Amino acid sequence: MVDKAEKGIELSNPMPLPGNMDAVASGWDRWHDAADRNDDKNLKSFIIKSSNEGALKSLIDGVFGNSPFLSHTLINDWEFTHQVFEDGPRSAFDGIIKTVSDPMLITEDQASIMKVLRIARRRCAFAIALADLTGQWPLTEIIEALSKFAEASISAAVSHLLHHGQKTGEIELSDPSQPSCDSGFIVLGMGKLGAKELNYSSDVDLILLFDNEQSQYTGKRTAQEFFVRLARDLVKILEERTTDGYVFRTDLRLRPDPGSTPPVLSTLAAETYYETAGQNWERAAMIKARPIAGDIEAGNSFLDYLRPFIWRRNLDFAAIEDIHSIKRQINVHRGGSEIAVAGHNVKLGRGGIREIEFYAQTQQLIWGGRDTTLRTKKTCDALPLLAEAGHFAGEVAEQLEQAYEFLRRVEHRLQMIDDQQTHEVPSDSEKLEAFAKFMSFENTEGFAQALSKQLHTVEQHYGALFEESADLSGPGTLVFTGGEDHPDTLETLSSLGFKDPSVISSIIRTWHHGRYRATRSTRSKELLTELMPGLLMAFSQTGNPDTALRGFDEFLQGLPAGVQLFSLFYSNPRLLELLAEIMGGAPRIADSLRRHPILFDAVLTADFFDPLPNRQKIYG
Repeated sequence: MVDKAEKGIELSNPMPLPGNMDAVASGWDRWHDAADRNDDKNLKSFIIKSSNEGALKSLIDGVFGNSPFLSHTLINDWEFTHQVFEDGPRSAFDGIIKTVSDPMLITEDQASIMKVLRIARRRCAFAIALADLTGQWPLTEIIEALSKFAEASISAAVSHLLHHGQKTGEIELSDPSQPSCDSGFIVLGMGKLGAKELNYSSDVDLILLFDNEQSQYTGKRTAQEFFVRLARDLVKILEERTTDGYVFRTDLRLRPDPGSTPPVLSTLAAETYYETAGQNWERAAMIKARPIAGDIEAGNSFLDYLRPFIWRRNLDFAAIEDIHSIKRQINVHRGGSEIAVAGHNVKLGRGGIREIEFYAQTQQLIWGGRDTTLRTKKTCDALPLLAEAGHFAGEVAEQLEQAYEFLRRVEHRLQMIDDQQTHEVPSDSEKLEAFAKFMSFENTEGFAQALSKQLHTVEQHYGALFEESADLSGPGTLVFTGGEDHPDTLETLSSLGFKDPSVISSIIRTWHHGRYRATRSTRSKELLTELMPGLLMAFSQTGNPDTALRGFDEFLQGLPAGVQLFSLFYSNPRLLELLAEIMGGAPRIADSLRRHPILFDAVLTADFFDPLPNRQKIYG
């Protein structure tokens, strides 16, 4: 993070323009009313100064005219906001981190620590927003500051809960003054938090683990039960909404097989999962993993153990193709087509942030096993390193970095408006024009041109990546990695005739998690990825696609292995179409196959699809 002295807010950069002049007038009226109610001379003086100084007034107009969230803090927490304007966002941010990191905080009761963290989070959001809106901090400093606050907040909450566990006699700590040290409880920051790239109103992706050998559980139940309760309390402290707001929405779904595992796993269980059933998309996710709270040393030891899983020195052809599929499952338009700005998702949509991240991560997975210099967590660090290693042109890296910075700025402004985890540009023309002004553009046209340019640049490079490989998106985007539904995938499933696309997506993710014997091996998952477009097309042609696919799911549960069957489907699509037809239109036969999967072996005989013999051939 950049460390430099600041003297107040710098006002030389282009200010955000107010998108709603009525909101500007209302904001100033409310601020004057607040001053009249508390009769504070400092506040009155601050408001008069703000009203008269041109650049400062323009900045505050931009806040009032675009962000109800920031306006609320500006008006109702004026002593702090005055500090930000006078001393600068760096001084204010450092003070917030000092408050959250105070060792005495962990001894407070739960209600008190929740209040402190929520006030700190609101203030942190305001200070960082002003540093962003004025251009006083570069993007790298903004996202590192957001990540640092999250790390400090989660660490304080974890230490508080471990301290409480010692007080109630459930766990013995080696150093009660530093509860997390040697506790055996590990909090891994994943995704943007792990890479210190957190966005403005981000969820935090966490994996929670405990080391049975390291933790000293002394309660009457089990260590697993204790840490599961601790995890639930941690989520409550972070995301429960009170009159003071919330700290972070928390997502624990990146842990191994989240549909069938508790929120906290032992390190042994996690290690066993990754060794036996880990998927390539999980390897990509683990690139960014970092211990951010709890027992940091134990967390680093866990990641050291997983290094051979994450960074495979030798990749066979099938593994490389599966890595390709991280990208190939997404319906890519290779240039020339229009991208509508209104309503566009700058994270998941075409040419968005996720495509830049995948561009870097897929190449890191392929080449990072042998080249340790490529094993960096940050997207904008990985791109130039990959270019320097000769894996793509330096110009590509530069253009993707520029696009990443622009799109992240758009993402942050979208989230500043109402403190919502949104990535979609407004689709309403009036709101789109207001947002363009929040981005410091005079009108919608200027913003649309700038955004379209960056989206098309990303789309062009992303579409060219692995262009020799076959497209796996079929009728549209088909992504079943991670723990959440991809919006474009749900749209594709709906277009294929599935009535409950979210349930279908969840079932398919279950296959990829390896919960069934037939889908447990790496090769079976790789074949499933290749089969997915054809498989879904086959089931979409039946009378009831949802019922047919659920029947196939039950059929898979009964299979002892899957590689042979999936290989047959891959080489002979007619077999897959037959099975889909049975599952969708012949319930009695489907039920027999589900109960006795071996019956399907009959279709493997060479003459199965030959015409039936006539009576003369049968009786002579």
